[in-house]
Amino acid sequence: MAKYLVTGAAGFIASKVCEFLLAEDHEVIGIDSLNDAYDVRLKDWRLGQLNRKPKFTFQQLDICNRDQLKKLFRLSFDAVINLAARAGVRQSVVDPWIYFETNTTGTLNLLECSREFEIKKFVLASTSSLYGSSDVLPFREDDNTRKPLSPYAASKKAAEALCYTYHYLYGIDITVLRYFTVYGPAGRPEMSLFRFVQWICEGRKVIVFGDGNQSRDFTYIDDIADGTIKALKPVGYEIINLGSDQPIVLLDAIRLIEKMAGCRADLLMRPRHPADVTATRADITKAEKILGWRPVHDFEQGVNSLLSWYQANRGWAKDIAT
Repeated sequence: MAKYLVTGAAGFIASKVCEFLLAEDHEVIGIDSLNDAYDVRLKDWRLGQLNRKPKFTFQQLDICNRDQLKKLFRLSFDAVINLAARAGVRQSVVDPWIYFETNTTGTLNLLECSREFEIKKFVLASTSSLYGSSDVLPFREDDNTRKPLSPYAASKKAAEALCYTYHYLYGIDITVLRYFTVYGPAGRPEMSLFRFVQWICEGRKVIVFGDGNQSRDFTYIDDIADGTIKALKPVGYEIINLGSDQPIVLLDAIRLIEKMAGCRADLLMRPRHPADVTATRADITKAEKILGWRPVHDFEQGVNSLLSWYQANRGWAKDIAT
């Protein structure tokens, strides 16, 4: 069995990756700064699930702290899975500095430690936001990503470039995963589906930016975690999309939640944010070919799991700021 370092372990995607690795009897060292970018009760809940596992060890550590990272890397790992990030398009416009500090400099710190301590495998979480406003669908990994629309996307583009540099100079085997709109139980509260579920269940205004006809390649968390673990295989250097390849219109998602929750949505339409795109859709040909990966959860099944989790944790989840 292997030993893995998973950064951002209290985060949405990383906690599920840790869960799956532990289920395969691997040893996982999880680190997270536990910042207050969103309600820490979600992070505490995720960590609570992991701390029950005997092969999971957690340290509160920020990947921006290079000195602490170097001490940690003396433990030696079979691979680094970097899922620590400041995420979100709109928030990055407000505070771009923190995005570059974590997403770019933090990645550089991890790559440098991987080089120094001779870690052979590195996985980076990147984003479909790099594809910007391209109207050529589906998005392919070799599409033009030179015009990011937000500091978030720009910070991830810089991290991808650093990964290639460290692969080229030092031979680190690196897989870059471009995730498409991830959703599911205990997700990030600023993501649309979490917000829609909370707002509809609590009878609040459901804010929709734009006309609601924009579409997103929603991808269920378990599928994303499975693809991330498959990305640990040797590839040299590859950028790979992980998405559902089945875009959903936002208004259709709202109608589905209404039906499942048995509540009506009180819609409040607002202008589209300039950093938002009208549509996303992943070409997952490379994921199928290189990783042998395809998503297996359909959208209705995934939304039902999210809604069930919310209702089971409603006592505190209803108060999370969205």
